[in-house]
Amino acid sequence: MGSHDTHPAHSAPPLPTPATQAGRDALDAILARPHHAVIGLDFDGTLAPIVADPEQARAHPDVVPALAALAPKVASVAVVTGRPPAVAVHHGGFDGVPGLEHLVVLGHYGVERWDARTGKVTAPPPHPGVAAVRAELPGILDAIGAGKDTWTKGIWTEEKGRALAVHTRRAEDPQAAFEVLREPLTDLAARHGLIVEPGRMVLELRPPGMDKGVALLEYVRELAAESVLYAGDDLGDLPAFAAVDELRSAGVPGLLVCSGSDEVPELRERADLVVNGPEGVVELLRALAARLNG
Repeated sequence: MGSHDTHPAHSAPPLPTPATQAGRDALDAILARPHHAVIGLDFDGTLAPIVADPEQARAHPDVVPALAALAPKVASVAVVTGRPPAVAVHHGGFDGVPGLEHLVVLGHYGVERWDARTGKVTAPPPHPGVAAVRAELPGILDAIGAGKDTWTKGIWTEEKGRALAVHTRRAEDPQAAFEVLREPLTDLAARHGLIVEPGRMVLELRPPGMDKGVALLEYVRELAAESVLYAGDDLGDLPAFAAVDELRSAGVPGLLVCSGSDEVPELRERADLVVNGPEGVVELLRALAARLNG
């Protein structure tokens, strides 16, 4: 692999050269105007080695120093993860670290955000459709006989804040109640921009799911960033890769990095740059920070 930087700083690895022209253009854009660049990073498999028990996952020991060196030089470092932000912050060791003021964790696929500058988790207001469904749901249940007909006795609604769930497990015939409710609740959800997620004797009415692509796209646009790098390792990162492609089509240079996973060829094949797992990601971050120091 070639080097984009023939004179790296002391002890820093050379900056690798992306294999594609789009990747090289994006790296040049990041280097030219770093304070307008967003560095997006998956957590598990990218910053933290994959382990058998996800609760034991911890960021590579060199991640925090590398991020602390890089973050002040860019618009933001965004860790994009399906984990709750507090868990990623704890497992990453990000809290209270000097230099990480420009770091955010977009947890729950972007539904919740932790900002290193404040140390607080924030979340957008609930989808307005949830309140509308909450108001209409009792009438819908009454109209189809909830609590009156034998098969519907025992149906109950769970308040989940950002969603509502209708449970049929306690009904005399749970499966029959589930099937009768499914269509009217799906119609109710659709009228208010929600979806129905069926479970085991439960129908959850919730907003359409976030993914890493939505989270990354919204954050880059929020900051009006002029370039973006995203590094991931798994199928869940494909939406983020697609988001970078969308940004590219809108004129925002983007660099796609695969954290060295032979298990996910789709990601590897779409990447502009492949590095050797979390260790390779750390080397990339360190090299980028060193180049921006120059």
